[in-house]
Amino acid sequence: MNCENFAAGERLVTPAYVRQGCEARRSHEHLIRLLLEKGKCPEDGWDESTIELFLHELAIMDSNNFLGNCGVGEREGRVASGLVARRHYRFIHGIGRSGDIAAVQPKAAGSSLLNKIANLLVLDIIRLAGVRSVANCFVVPMATGMSLTLCFLTLRHKRPKAKYIIWPRIDQKSCFKSMITAGFEPVVIENVLEGDELHTDLKEVEAKIQELGADNILCVHSTTSCFAPRVPDRLEDLAVICAKYDIPHIVNNAYGVQSSKCMHLIQQGARVGRIDAFVQSLDKNFMVPVGGAIIAGFSDSFIQEISKMYPGRASASPSLDILITLLSLGSNGYMELLKERKEMFLYLSTEVKKLSELHNERLLNTTHNPISLAMSLKSLDECTHTAITQLGSMLFTRQVSGARVVPLGILHTINGYVFKGFMSHANNYPCAYLNAASAIGMKKQDVDLFIKRLDKCLKSVRKEKSKESDGVSAVDNPNITEVENIQEMALNLENTLILNECKEVNS
Repeated sequence: MNCENFAAGERLVTPAYVRQGCEARRSHEHLIRLLLEKGKCPEDGWDESTIELFLHELAIMDSNNFLGNCGVGEREGRVASGLVARRHYRFIHGIGRSGDIAAVQPKAAGSSLLNKIANLLVLDIIRLAGVRSVANCFVVPMATGMSLTLCFLTLRHKRPKAKYIIWPRIDQKSCFKSMITAGFEPVVIENVLEGDELHTDLKEVEAKIQELGADNILCVHSTTSCFAPRVPDRLEDLAVICAKYDIPHIVNNAYGVQSSKCMHLIQQGARVGRIDAFVQSLDKNFMVPVGGAIIAGFSDSFIQEISKMYPGRASASPSLDILITLLSLGSNGYMELLKERKEMFLYLSTEVKKLSELHNERLLNTTHNPISLAMSLKSLDECTHTAITQLGSMLFTRQVSGARVVPLGILHTINGYVFKGFMSHANNYPCAYLNAASAIGMKKQDVDLFIKRLDKCLKSVRKEKSKESDGVSAVDNPNITEVENIQEMALNLENTLILNECKEVNS
């Protein structure tokens, strides 16, 4: 309510009480005014009532929420379901216009303001997380792979003769398919093994540039966040090479915002060489639903070019999700989450190392990877390929998500490109291994449950393989039906114990 409405209310309720309510309202409005004036993430998170007040104030600025609005066009913000309208806080028009995802909509001043503020808050967080010289960024309603494709398509107009993208190998499908979808030919650069770690082969990158010709190369497509034993690309060296040959450089920073090391690499790369844009996922870095990414860079004009390449309007959902999340956390809350993530990585590393030694395995030495780690599975590898995949299945059925087991020698084809040793980022990595990662939001109880269940699964797999090596099989054993029944009972009992563990953790 405005001052006139409060004054009118004093005729109905004791004026002192109304004035007290007016002051309470002003405290909410003060926070909103500071946000609009500064365009930065508040240090301390807002309570839900302030966030909802702000969102409702923005929503009534959109034409579909005007009292007495008469819409006679083809896109008037009509929504059949009230539940859907409430889910989106009645922001129905989306963001951007037909020619620019960052443009202001005449029909939707509130949605446009929401989009601008979300982009400003994200820019502030990226700077706080370590890339202080970033010039501009915007939230795009696509996941990381398609956002990378948008960057490549924007570069096409700048380098019309280019057909190749130099890509240090990382075994993840979406970043590879982003280049294929954009119509370019990936030039895969195999990694070099240094100890347990897989690093960028800088000599091969430069050799390929000289072989193909700089004008024929669209860009170098590098990676920061990745699964161990691969470590972040040598961004500073790659940036220097790109500057030397005047080749654009796009960085896949999928879940790197949560890592000070990854953000430092980007900052340093831009300082000593060339980085045109870096792309990161919203869900992986900010704990929001899947479907959004952030495209950021060090040239305001280039980032604007990318936003104008997006055809048509776009969903406002990712912008709304990240705005609510950052207002809830505040910059202090988000930085505290990053600090906790680092602590959990150290704790996870310590516990996996202890467990690996108990099972005559070892924690691979991948100190340059700040998020993911790997434990060798040499003893299982000596058994069979099936034993390793069985371990992965057992972990999944026991509600362990995110862990990956990587056998040796997997052949996989993506769009006609054959990858040997797929998932291990190398043709011939020395051993099979298991991956785990410490990502933002992980808690100590997650680590403890993972270690407990992994220990049980490793013991179970080895026990099964020991029986097989002793010659016990379904054919030889007349009591196989009885054995199966006992195993099924044991599995049901274990699942009950797992559910009880989850209840204890949740309570």
